[in-house]
Amino acid sequence: MDIVAQAFGIVGMIFNLLVFQQKTHRGVTICQLFAAVTFCVNYLMLGAAVGGILNLIGAVRAAVFLFKDKTHANSVLWLVIFILAFGATYPLTFLVFGTKPTVGNFIVELLPVVAMIIITVSLRLGSAKAVRFLGLFSSPMWLVYNIFSGSIGAIASEILNLASMVVGIIRLDIKKEKKCDPVDEIEE
Repeated sequence: MDIVAQAFGIVGMIFNLLVFQQKTHRGVTICQLFAAVTFCVNYLMLGAAVGGILNLIGAVRAAVFLFKDKTHANSVLWLVIFILAFGATYPLTFLVFGTKPTVGNFIVELLPVVAMIIITVSLRLGSAKAVRFLGLFSSPMWLVYNIFSGSIGAIASEILNLASMVVGIIRLDIKKEKKCDPVDEIEE
């Protein structure tokens, strides 16, 4: 069972890596949807309930943003709903899922909640560039949680995500900005 759980984590890692290489917001969102579904299964199989629930909510969030015309995803109401849903998982960690209330657990279990809120804000901004930039803040939070949850695929995913974000920022954001800058011409 642990091998199957880790396999789901590796598949999630692949989809997560593809997120930061997408040129369009739609491409980012589709990859996030598949990553969230596979990581949901991964975390639940490993007994990391909060990670599983956060990813389940993340899958719903991705679907809402994917079909933004039909779901009115640009409404601030969706942002509030998802932030509240992610925030609600934090107390559930201790009240329902039986996580021991220690200072370390208070910190570790809060990290993915904050990370998901950051990711949600980046999706709301509607820009692949924003997803890449804000990912530089959310990814390290998930990395710490993944180390404690024991998800090999998720740990590798966050390490590779950080590298992928940097590559995506250089390839799609910085180089693009340089191409748009006027070139100084030397007059003869």
